[in-house]
Amino acid sequence: VLHEIVQAAQLDHTTGVLEIGPGIGVLTHAVAEHAKKVVAIELDAHLLPILAQTLAHFDNVHIIQGDALKVDLGAIIQAHFAGLTVKVTANLPYYITTPIVMALLEKKLPISSIVIMVQKEVAQRMAASPGGKEYGALSVAVQYYTKPTIITTVPPESFIPQPKIDSMVIRLDVLPSPAVDVDEKKFFRVVKAAFGQRRKTLLNALSNTGGFQMSKHEMKEVFRSLSFSENIRGETLSIVQFAQLTDAIF
Repeated sequence: VLHEIVQAAQLDHTTGVLEIGPGIGVLTHAVAEHAKKVVAIELDAHLLPILAQTLAHFDNVHIIQGDALKVDLGAIIQAHFAGLTVKVTANLPYYITTPIVMALLEKKLPISSIVIMVQKEVAQRMAASPGGKEYGALSVAVQYYTKPTIITTVPPESFIPQPKIDSMVIRLDVLPSPAVDVDEKKFFRVVKAAFGQRRKTLLNALSNTGGFQMSKHEMKEVFRSLSFSENIRGETLSIVQFAQLTDAIF
């Protein structure tokens, strides 16, 4: 699994790697053998002495104790990775996967790709296409910023202790610019409203959400102008269609 993560990250002497949550340094060790420099951010101060020991023979690894959601990632990248292509690797705790990924993407950091191991269902949601049950707000958000590719499935027996669920390694190639040209804040307001009430039609979900300053009749006219059925649901719309809907509403 470590080999597959390293292979997927496509590391070499031109690469600087930002690792989130190195733990005891198993992935860090594998990454440091291939990248020019690794900066690992670890929340748990108790792990620092262990990391100092397990990574002692690497002179290209720098450990920062802190919360990846609170430290200035832009400043860290600027300070440590001048002239390098920056990539992110992580074996993320499942409860914090989405906040970490979205923080990396929303801050528009100079990152070329993110290779992470996450809960299988989360990876499937990130890579899902319109129309399926996995497709939702996370799918749209991730695919707005990146092109996701599932690399491999990781069974529970790959871990000690064993979790009760499968994991997946997924690579997110950061797009040079967002997938659609649209007002970002308004776009995500529409996406959030569309998936906030999944059992309702898109028309009712949007009509029941305050903030659009539009009556249901006016919303129907918007749908008609876009050739959208009044009975469609949010999970059937592509990112392009969400952008069209955003532009039409606002």
